Amino acid sequence: MANRLQHSRSPYLQQHRDNPVDWWEWGPEAFAEARRRDVPVLVSTGYAACHWCHVMAHESFEDPDTAAQMNEHFVCVKVDREERPDVDAVHMSATTALTGQGGWPMTTFCTPDGEIFFAGTYFPPRPHPQVPSFPQVLAAVTDAWTNRREEVLGSSARIAQALGSATVPSGGAPPDDAALERAVAALAAEEDREHGGFGGAPKFPPSMVVEFLLRHAARTGSGTAAGLAERTLTAMARSGMCDQVAGGFARYAVDAAWVVPHFEKMLYDNALLARAYLHSWRATGNAEHRRVAEQACEWIVTGLGTPEGAFAASLDADTPVPTPDGRVRAVEGATYVWTPGDLVEVLGIDDGPWATGLLGVTEAGTFEHGTSTAQLTRALDGEDLARWLRVRERLAAARADRPQPTRDDKVVLAWNGLAIAALAETGALLARPDLLLAARTAAGFLARTHRVDGRWRRVSRDGVVGEPAAVLEDLGDLAEGLLALHAATGEHRWAALAREVGEEVLDGFAAEGGGFHDVAAHAVDPALHAARAGAERPSDPSDGATPSGWTAAAGALLSLGALTGDARSTEAAVGSLGVVAALAEQAPRFAGWGLAVAEALRDGPREVAVLGEPGDPAAAELHRTALAGTAPGLVVARGVPGESDPPLLAERGLVGGRAAAYVCRGQVCDAPTVEVADLAAAVGARLPQAAPRGAAADLHPR
Repeated sequence: MANRLQHSRSPYLQQHRDNPVDWWEWGPEAFAEARRRDVPVLVSTGYAACHWCHVMAHESFEDPDTAAQMNEHFVCVKVDREERPDVDAVHMSATTALTGQGGWPMTTFCTPDGEIFFAGTYFPPRPHPQVPSFPQVLAAVTDAWTNRREEVLGSSARIAQALGSATVPSGGAPPDDAALERAVAALAAEEDREHGGFGGAPKFPPSMVVEFLLRHAARTGSGTAAGLAERTLTAMARSGMCDQVAGGFARYAVDAAWVVPHFEKMLYDNALLARAYLHSWRATGNAEHRRVAEQACEWIVTGLGTPEGAFAASLDADTPVPTPDGRVRAVEGATYVWTPGDLVEVLGIDDGPWATGLLGVTEAGTFEHGTSTAQLTRALDGEDLARWLRVRERLAAARADRPQPTRDDKVVLAWNGLAIAALAETGALLARPDLLLAARTAAGFLARTHRVDGRWRRVSRDGVVGEPAAVLEDLGDLAEGLLALHAATGEHRWAALAREVGEEVLDGFAAEGGGFHDVAAHAVDPALHAARAGAERPSDPSDGATPSGWTAAAGALLSLGALTGDARSTEAAVGSLGVVAALAEQAPRFAGWGLAVAEALRDGPREVAVLGEPGDPAAAELHRTALAGTAPGLVVARGVPGESDPPLLAERGLVGGRAAAYVCRGQVCDAPTVEVADLAAAVGARLPQAAPRGAAADLHPR
């Protein structure tokens, strides 16, 4: 049996390389083999940090009898959903349509042409009430393929037709003021007023919804929106989902009260949440939110930084723990949980009991086997906060000696774009040149490594780029990060690169009649094309754990249009936002980034050009003030007199020999100002803003 996964660039596929299953990677060779053998294709989709993916692997894929059954009757394909989001999206649509729910691990069966005819998620090794065992599923599918082939083919054709005929809500105008207010009201109706956040268990971090609420509050003064954002962020900041010791956040909480997390930590969650907390501090001065933003960024750099200067995808939910018999057992959360005895042992008789009360660690435990997750049970300030920060350092040192979760160290283009945006803004606003440097280094790595023959690719590992082409979310999030980095540093190379990315979006992903396709025409997969009955390339504008490709592209193009004056970018962004109005009426929690982009459009967006000589403290102060603006979708350019690229700087210079800021909104410009207070009023910035430390007094690098 060939070990086809041993050379895969995917850590998830590497986890399965020693299975007795004869795994193939997704590709035309696997489907050709299925045609040769006249058997169905079994597609198993998951990702490296997925706890239940590990469970099914241990129960079924490591079992020789189950593997023999799979090998005899199927061509078995293993897919990393993070590497191939196009495969995941089509197969998840089929799974949801057939079962009413989705998730990972995902198990689908398709014909040798790629048409899906049966789907599910996790299947146990033995039957449960109303849930067949995985061997039973394999036997039933084999019987149907062997003895009822016409029925199977008819089913696959109907599913393909249904997937291909699925339509995106179309056209119309972008959300107006009334629609945006209705979205806020709908979110308020879904708020969990006891625990914060929206809905019940499991409870996911609504980072993009918070961005919308902060932008709406900044534009309209809505106390409702501001309160929703503040309560949600504060609840998460003190929760068990927040890693109180090392910083950053787990994927979600399994309970409504945010006590017990699902312990995997994802780059995209932490990038989005860091930015949301930073923007809340920028608007309100909330010191707790500032601290959470800074700690999340520090964890991104220290916990997910790769030797090449980019950021890894995730940490696993499980920790490999040695057992007395010399084996290793995967234990969820083992790195993170505490008992009162643990805290006394690490901190001593004075700080141990104090930390036990502060962190909600109980004798009975709030998690499993008498252990507790760490929460902050009260607000902290003054000496209380100083004491906690000292204790936190000691706990972090002790926790570093524990077994650590495994890391999926592939670099995903989209998620690195989100991280660059968070690090650049946090570095600039919180006077952290180290975070700015991390953002610059990551952007440089992506530019050197992830673009091959003029086209972007989605993933790399160990500095080597993979084969999968970038999808729309990759380019939208990358452009977002590059634009934030340009605004923070004034380095025009990032704006130029963002413009090239935007042009690729317009040339390769724009759909006729408005909106976007998720996949470029040159990257359409024949098997996925068959799975959708040859329909047009898929498009999904709803936001999930990250901004959809559609809304990410809309936001980046709107900013690019403001920065460059490119009407094509602006028109594409505006023309794509009609779908957000339709989505927001149905489920605003799944249109958070689209609504945030709509707020930027309603606000102008506002454009600020700061002109001043390098090293001029007055120019640096104007630049920092512009970055501190809360105006939705604010676009900032920093340059020296005489520059004309990006075009927002063109034909603008000093005023009376002094550094000046030029503010425009909706094609209408104010008179230039040399006064920080006037600029702050124009962009909604709080004053004063702290200057960067030491020699980094001017963020402009020249």
